[in-house]
Amino acid sequence: TEKRVSKMSKEKPKIYPPEFRESSVKLAIESDQSIAQTAKELGINPNTLHTWISKYSKPSQSRPVVKRTDEHLYDELKRLKKENTRLKEERDILKKAASYFAQEIQ
Repeated sequence: TEKRVSKMSKEKPKIYPPEFRESSVKLAIESDQSIAQTAKELGINPNTLHTWISKYSKPSQSRPVVKRTDEHLYDELKRLKKENTRLKEERDILKKAASYFAQEIQ
């Protein structure tokens, strides 16, 4: 275990700029794909991205109120995009069904 401890202490964690972290969080929230897939595409550990999302989603005294509101808006935007996609699919199904039944009546 001494070798393991000394090896671990030599490894430095990657340090990402705050801009990269914030843009990664924004992408993960706005994207329709999973957070794990987004992290893979960005070349970062999924747990790291989850941590960033938690960190940037929490209100912070050092950050302006507008930033916190923006993050909540991103969550809302992601939810609405998914709902919009689902509703479009339902609408298309109903259009096809209405067309089918209209032909049956004639």
